[in-house]
Amino acid sequence: MSENEKPVIAGERPIIEEMPAGEYWWCTCGRSTNQPFCDGSHKGTGLTPLKFELKEPKRVAWCTCKHTKKSPLCDGSHNRLPEDACRSEKTCHSEDGNS
Repeated sequence: MSENEKPVIAGERPIIEEMPAGEYWWCTCGRSTNQPFCDGSHKGTGLTPLKFELKEPKRVAWCTCKHTKKSPLCDGSHNRLPEDACRSEKTCHSEDGNS
């Protein structure tokens, strides 16, 4: 897998939101400026967004580290990332890691 095909870490914590029922496209590449949703920034990476449907309103914890095993939902994988993974690779959207 080339560097371009690897997702970048968009944040070190989930985005927790009350979401209405509907269809959502979760960013898998980590490059979207509209996290946790796709904005098309994956073009040319070989990665594609993940379609996620909520049948009813629900509180959702969206993964932003892109390492979850329960995509698109947070499974706590951000707690197991190397301590300097986000800041040293300059892959987070905010310098304090609170994307």
